[in-house]
Amino acid sequence: MKNYVQPGNTITLTAPYAVASGDGLLVGSIFGIAAGDAAIAEPVETALVGVFDITKVGSQAWTVAARVYWDDTNKRCTTVATDNTLIGVAVEAVASGAGDTIGRVRLNATF
Repeated sequence: MKNYVQPGNTITLTAPYAVASGDGLLVGSIFGIAAGDAAIAEPVETALVGVFDITKVGSQAWTVAARVYWDDTNKRCTTVATDNTLIGVAVEAVASGAGDTIGRVRLNATF
């Protein structure tokens, strides 16, 4: 197929803010996980699909298959839909302790 470009599992985006490897980033309606460090406005290879451990709101319990949203203001995941971008689903339950700040998420390609 002569018009095929790539699988699209990763793409290069321009970092909208400084990111470290493993950080989430939202560019327009595209959410992904930075594969490396990048300063604001630098290119960064970004994973769009897969299962990742991502920073989440502490004191918020997650159930398996709960919808997970990206809070771009606070740069973390949440189960609150209002003013946030749907990025995937939780694949493990997470307790609601203040120190429970990592959640395992299967990304859905957002668009």
